[in-house]
Amino acid sequence: MRTCSMIPVSELPRAKTRLSTILSTAERENLLKAMIRDVTSALNNFVDEIVIVSSDENILEFGYEIGVEIFEESEIIELNGALEKAIDEYRDFDKVLIIPADVPLVLKCDIHTLINKGKEYDIVIAPSKGGGTNALLLEPKAIPLRFGELSFFKHIEEAKKRNLSFYVYDSFYLSVDVNTKEDLGEILLHGRGTSTYKYLKKLGFSVKPWHGNIRLKVEREKW
Repeated sequence: MRTCSMIPVSELPRAKTRLSTILSTAERENLLKAMIRDVTSALNNFVDEIVIVSSDENILEFGYEIGVEIFEESEIIELNGALEKAIDEYRDFDKVLIIPADVPLVLKCDIHTLINKGKEYDIVIAPSKGGGTNALLLEPKAIPLRFGELSFFKHIEEAKKRNLSFYVYDSFYLSVDVNTKEDLGEILLHGRGTSTYKYLKKLGFSVKPWHGNIRLKVEREKW
């Protein structure tokens, strides 16, 4: 089963803006690149091709640097449209695995399981902690892509409409996508050894247990 993995990446000015209170623009860019390194590292040896899908020239250049394929999307096309175009370009693959750039905790065993389940089921899907989709493995054009708010449920609905078999892979490590300060805490707790963890420690971040409205208290020494 020949598999192509696609990693959609937003333009850098729009990437991780919810972290702008604790990270500068340059730091958010470097964080995103560290997360891409972690995701591509997990994918290596399990897929036949890794493709970064983005309209950002810096991200596309970074893709060249780390040795993956790139697909330059139009700035005026929304995420699902860009992915559909990329899938059409790589339609000769048996399966496509779409995984976001901001899941640096993903493990090699997660990718191994996704690929193996893809041999048994038409669609394999992993939810994010907020009801989104953090991994989607399917044949090219099997269903319309519905990435966005609550996309996990929408993708399952599309599979059911077409009587396609599907498997839900529920993984904590794959469910954590980095958008908030508390998400950084999850990386500091569980991501030792990742490029993202090392970068956050370099910036002076630490995490402590907390008993208020948030589960983790994330602090930065050098700010």
